Amino acid sequence: MSGADRGGAGGPGTADGPGGPGGAGGPSGAPAFAGAAEIAGGVRSGRLPARGVVEEHLARIESAEADVHAFNLVSADAARAAADRLDAAVAGGRDPGVLAGVPVVLKDNLCTRGVPTTCSSRILEGWLPPYDATVVQRVVAAGAIVMGKTNLDEFAMGSSTENSAFGPTRNPHDLTRVPGGSSGGSAAAVAAGFAALGLGSDTGGSIRQPAALCGVVGVKPTYGVVSRYGLIAFASSLDQIGPFARSVADAALLFDVIAGPDPADSTSLRDDPPLASARLNEGVDGLRVGVVTELATAEGIAGDVVARAREAADALAAAGAKVDEVSVPAVVYGLSAYYLIAPAEASSNLARYDGVRYGLRVTGEGPGAGVGGAAAAGDITEMYLRTRSAGFGAEVKRRIMLGTYALSAGYYDAYYGKAQQVRTLIIRDFQAAYERFDVLLAPTAPTTAFALGAKTADPLTMYLNDVCTIPSNLAGHPAVSVPFGAGDDGLPIGVQVLAPALGETVMFQVAAALEAAAPTLAAPRLYSKGGPR
Repeated sequence: MSGADRGGAGGPGTADGPGGPGGAGGPSGAPAFAGAAEIAGGVRSGRLPARGVVEEHLARIESAEADVHAFNLVSADAARAAADRLDAAVAGGRDPGVLAGVPVVLKDNLCTRGVPTTCSSRILEGWLPPYDATVVQRVVAAGAIVMGKTNLDEFAMGSSTENSAFGPTRNPHDLTRVPGGSSGGSAAAVAAGFAALGLGSDTGGSIRQPAALCGVVGVKPTYGVVSRYGLIAFASSLDQIGPFARSVADAALLFDVIAGPDPADSTSLRDDPPLASARLNEGVDGLRVGVVTELATAEGIAGDVVARAREAADALAAAGAKVDEVSVPAVVYGLSAYYLIAPAEASSNLARYDGVRYGLRVTGEGPGAGVGGAAAAGDITEMYLRTRSAGFGAEVKRRIMLGTYALSAGYYDAYYGKAQQVRTLIIRDFQAAYERFDVLLAPTAPTTAFALGAKTADPLTMYLNDVCTIPSNLAGHPAVSVPFGAGDDGLPIGVQVLAPALGETVMFQVAAALEAAAPTLAAPRLYSKGGPR
């Protein structure tokens, strides 16, 4: 990936803005908000020009990005050039790949060669990676067209995309609400139709929770199934890259492209995983589905969220699944264990940002003085302090301090060691549940999207947004959030399908059945009459 245009562009859209839901489509001939498989099929056959598809999505970005702020960077010129190369390949009789011409967005913690990668932090100011992440290489090789890099909570630490050095992203369904986080930019971009597919990272729910709040599908794979090479680390034993899409089938398509062994990642599994798309149309007749009692009744779960989760279970039962309640007792300790393990790993991973090798450097006297300058030998400690103080935001500093404390002498066994023991208990309890059930069912997020600024002053309340998603990360198991109707406020609600390690095939099978039974979700209000609001 190379060649980028800085920043999203554009003012307010119009009542029937480019490609809005229900529109007739644009000059490419693709239906408005066409899915990835539909676009790829048209481009591969020569029926749809990739350049036309890209122009329609860029026009949609131009129309509404100023309101949503999904992007840190829009790669308009690079996207047009990639589309022209694809069209030339098709004209020459070559198949560009299974994602031919499909617009995709990348969370801005995925390395892209020669293109700014910021993690939405000042500390990486001016850094241009010398290589592409493995997942970036794979989607480009499959013919996808990168539209840009999306906003996130700084270093993926947050649940609302408000902890960004570049300002918050807004939910396309209600611009006064958060899109979730930390991958809120990718979720919002897919929901708004800026791209058909997106990539995010999920450390404690950072794909699934924003997917639920934005009304799209979000997938956290089994740990090790998707390479982490080129993903800027938050918590290495928890981080996983996964897809966003507007349908389960499209999410499975992207999953199958990015999954698989990678010699560049020592934590990558050695064997090819089963195809996620293998059984999408086989239904759920006879499958055993367990509704996790502890997650359905967790602290802060709203009544309308519980109601949608119960309706989802009833829908699967009506489709032939055997549905029952199941207890996974140790998951109630997941939140506490996570907020010791993840900050501890973050404090180690983020120690590399010191102003010496890359990114921001602050030297001299006064706030921000001597930015980028050289530090005298005697002032190196002061340079470290000034650089990290200026470069990191409040939430990142909070987690570094918490993690450093948990790893310090005299406290390691009492905090980090105990948290790892709880993690083992969670894995064991999940294993026991999967002896009785093929998949598990739970809410994804405790509530629908909350108002911007509503929880920023209370970190503990913000952390509760991940209470239902964290257990799968601690266990290393896959999970997918599927939109299932709306809450009392009309905003999307997601229901989560959890599966054992390497259980993506059956997980997607159940997710497809859930999607087929889901109530119709209203299109983003971004495109309601009068344009973005």
